[in-house]
Amino acid sequence: MGMPSMPELLIILAIVVLLFGAKKIPDLAKGIGKGIKSFKSEMKEDEPEVKKAESEKIEEPKTATTTETTSETKTA
Repeated sequence: MGMPSMPELLIILAIVVLLFGAKKIPDLAKGIGKGIKSFKSEMKEDEPEVKKAESEKIEEPKTATTTETTSETKTA
């Protein structure tokens, strides 16, 4: 099964128009477009937080080993 050919696409389009009506299709497309745009903007806003969290995870083991070394020198 490959990509649908032109007649198959026209049949699918006709069924969609019959189900939703010609006036509703642009509204549906606009809503999908706004949703995708909103999703992309949220992903861009989330990237700095993810990078910050990753850098904190990288720094945490260094802090833990320093604390362990300090504890060992105090007990010795």
